[in-house]
Parts: sequence; C-alpha cells; structure tokens
Amino acid sequence: MISPSSTNPALTESGLNDIFRVCGRDDQQGVVDGEYILKHFSGKKIAVIHDNSTAGRGQAEQVKKTLNEHGVTEAVFDSYMPGQRDYAALVSKLKLAGVSVLFIGGYHTEAGLITRQLKEQGAQIQVMGGDALMTDEFWSIAGNAAEGVLMSFSPDPRNKPEAKDAIAALRKGGYEPEGYTLYSYAAVQVIADAIGRAGKADPIKVAPLLHQGTTKTVLGDIGFNAKGDVTGSTYVLYRWHAGKYSEVGN
Repeated sequence: MISPSSTNPALTESGLNDIFRVCGRDDQQGVVDGEYILKHFSGKKIAVIHDNSTAGRGQAEQVKKTLNEHGVTEAVFDSYMPGQRDYAALVSKLKLAGVSVLFIGGYHTEAGLITRQLKEQGAQIQVMGGDALMTDEFWSIAGNAAEGVLMSFSPDPRNKPEAKDAIAALRKGGYEPEGYTLYSYAAVQVIADAIGRAGKADPIKVAPLLHQGTTKTVLGDIGFNAKGDVTGSTYVLYRWHAGKYSEVGN
C-alpha cells in the first residue's frame, strides 16, 4: 500500500513492512503549525479546535502539545461536529474567550463555514489550518472571509521542475493539479518503478525494493525509511489571498 495523503502517524507505526506514504505526517505538520503560532502570534490568545477525525484531531493535538511544551496554554481546546451548517455557538464561545488565533484541525467544508461565520459575526480572529484547506473549494465555501487564512502543506510540488510535463498534460485536460494530485501521481510512479524492478506485481517482491534506494517522481527523488515514511518530508505555511494561495515560509 502506498498512500498519497494519509498523514496520521499510526499508519506507519504498525510494524508492517509493506505500507508506505509519499506525504508527511501529522506530528511533523502540527509541530510546524505550533511553532509558527509561537513565532508570529506571541502573547495572543489561541484556540485549537478539531472535528474528531483521525487527521483533524491528530493535527490539533500536536499543535496543542507544541504550544504547551513552550509554556503556552491555549485559551480553548474543543471539538466540533462535522456536517453541521451553523457554528454560531462555537463562534460565540471563541469571541467570549477573547481568542485572536484559531487553529482548525478538520476538513475544508466545515473550516470554510466556520471561517465565514466568524467574519459574519465580526470576530477578528486569524484562522489557521492544516493540509485539508489546500483546495479551491475552501475559498468557494468561505468566500472573502478566507482572505489571509493560513494553512500548512508541503512545498508546492507544482514549482518542481520534475513536475513540469505532468502539470502541462493535466492542465491541457482542463484539470489544475492542486492539493494532493501530484502526490497521487508520484505514488503511482513509485509503485510502477518497483514493479518494474521486481519484474512482476508481487507485493512480497515489491515491498523490499521500496525500502532500497530512491525513485524519480514528479515530487523529486523519493525514498522511504524502515517504517515506510518518506524521507526528508517538510512542511511550510501558505496564505490565501484573492482566491489563490501562496507560500509564506515559516
């Protein structure tokens, strides 16, 4: 199994040698998010919320852990119910607590609604999120309220020279390779390369080869550690502006 987007640490902590991912882990991402908050929003009241999903809660708990390890206690740590349309009670709670920075561990639909409703209720709160906000649908849902929202993701693979041909082909077909598109492309490249080296599509023969050397992909050269995690994974922050997002570093 090679996942393009499964970020929960537990995926590769099972001890199995035939599970891999080409993306990073929530514990890596949450540290970057937490350190960004510490660096850029010192002294501000912070809220950390999540949707109780494996990914959302995992990111939120790592952000909280990072803050706490540096002596910062969040003003609010709470969960919300996904699938709802009205988050007015949550917004009121955040306003009452005097929150200035909100980290949302959850998917773009609810994050978009919460962001929009914060603006509608006049809350001046800086919103942050994880990789699930890396989709144009987030802006479609939040509208102009998404202006300035921050999110973490790996460095944009569309900027990699190795991805140039694949991007051109996808765009020619009318599709913009946002989010995890190129990660999915790379996952297929990795498995295809290993099958080619093994001479057959036999997992018992293919898996050991994935632990050896690297594969050239649209993401660059990809290799895996003993757990099946991609080596050298990094995260950076992005900011939404005028319906587009761009990297702002750390």
